[in-house]
Amino acid sequence: MLVSIYETLVSSPSQLHRKHQHTPTCSTSLCLSNVRMAQNHPLASTSTNSLHHKLLSLPIADKLHFDPESISAASVDYGFIVQEIPAAVLRPSCLEDITILVAFRYNESSIPFTISARGRGHSVRGQAMARDGVVVDMTSLGNKGHGTTVSYSQSLGHYADVGGHEIWFDVLEHTLKHGLAPVTLTDYQYATVGGTLSNAGIGGEAFRNGPQITNVHEMDVITGTGDFLTCSPYKNPDLFYSVLGGLGQFGIITRARIALRPAPKRAKWVRLLYSDFSVFTTDHERLISRHQRDQDETLDFVEGSLLMHRNMDSWISSFPLSDHPRLMSLLTEHKLLYCIKAAKYYDEQTESTVEKDLEIILKDLNHVPEFKFEKDVAFIDFLNRMRVAELQLRQQGLWNIPHPWLNLFVPKSHMADINTGIFKDIALKNNITTGYVLIYPMNKNKWDDRMSAVTPDEDIFYTVEFLHTSGFGDWQECELQNKEMLSFLKDNGIKFKRYLPNYRTEREWMEHFGPKWRTFQESKAKFDPKLLLSPGQRIFNHY
Repeated sequence: MLVSIYETLVSSPSQLHRKHQHTPTCSTSLCLSNVRMAQNHPLASTSTNSLHHKLLSLPIADKLHFDPESISAASVDYGFIVQEIPAAVLRPSCLEDITILVAFRYNESSIPFTISARGRGHSVRGQAMARDGVVVDMTSLGNKGHGTTVSYSQSLGHYADVGGHEIWFDVLEHTLKHGLAPVTLTDYQYATVGGTLSNAGIGGEAFRNGPQITNVHEMDVITGTGDFLTCSPYKNPDLFYSVLGGLGQFGIITRARIALRPAPKRAKWVRLLYSDFSVFTTDHERLISRHQRDQDETLDFVEGSLLMHRNMDSWISSFPLSDHPRLMSLLTEHKLLYCIKAAKYYDEQTESTVEKDLEIILKDLNHVPEFKFEKDVAFIDFLNRMRVAELQLRQQGLWNIPHPWLNLFVPKSHMADINTGIFKDIALKNNITTGYVLIYPMNKNKWDDRMSAVTPDEDIFYTVEFLHTSGFGDWQECELQNKEMLSFLKDNGIKFKRYLPNYRTEREWMEHFGPKWRTFQESKAKFDPKLLLSPGQRIFNHY
């Protein structure tokens, strides 16, 4: 499930295509051949056939799929690094279909198998896969926003009940018809509601409104025991707080009641360039510290990024063509540049004052003079800014390629170390193309520590995200660089957390969750005692 993604995926698809044109692609035929080999393996045939026989006895048999195409699609994800082959794919037409499957597995001990809910497949390390188990294709529930219901109450204000299988853009389109929008959205609007809520759901609005998990009032969840439960801070609160950021370990989110706000009409979108990292972080933190002020005195969106020659294809086209020569001259001089990206939303009532308000907010910042870039765009176009780049990459055949990402939460006190030890000494010096690099701060007090998601123990922490893309023959180079970065963090005692983690041992998971580990274990024992759900996370299911 994904959540921050690069603003401009490539500036020139032809350049990225040249980089990968000599590497093999993960074609459907290749995936299908792997599936057929696995299905024909003598050690797998007996257990697979027995499971097929059992599953076909269920009343949902007509919704279970065993064909190579279905199996192949469920065996890979957006990362295109991990491949785990399930025994079957369930395409439910209603929630009862999922409940039947989970309850059957919970009560059936003769043939153990695992179950994983899959939305749009935007995980990058196999987190939504189920080796020799059943993958539930949540998107088959359909609706495309039509299942979204907008309501109002005195206690909650405006809210929407949305299916866990819905993609955020469909939810957004529906709520905009009512003049409303979700309180917090990620950078990429085509992940599912259940997917982002199982992680956290971060983006440029999180500094002010918190991640998506802190803007949920209530959920319906199918637990690992096959129970269908409604949970909130007041009803089944242990399930509610466990599921939010719980990496799919305690249940399948089928409905979420999310907070809404009045939707603005447009966005003033500003980008500021820096050559000094200390000044960049100081200004960044100054901007997010304004979050408790009145609406006219604060921004609505704040992010940042690292600009260098090795990842130029991921950012250069987002700037006016006429400015490319002076951008390149500045980059050549300093080797690394840092960019703050900010936005202030407005509507008819604030249109006359937004320019002045924005000027006041930005007037004390110390970016490189003459390197301030502004755009005025429709609100929905700002939120949906990734889509054009995605469609372009899909057309070029450059979307379904490996994405060996590394996503980190780093305490503010160690960001200078990150700049020196990682940005300069690793990313800048290594002779590999680095993808888009996101850097931006968040306020810890906007998170709820009762939830499963973990963050560093400082009031301000940064997300640092290396959003690599590579060919099928060279993704290991990015992976080696990721390991080098992680070694630097550990060797220097930096108490970071990984976002979208992919640990493999219990010790690593214990260190990741820290004081929350015991509660996490207790919740697993209560809501999924047979370890059925989300085995691809490898928290309790170690292959």
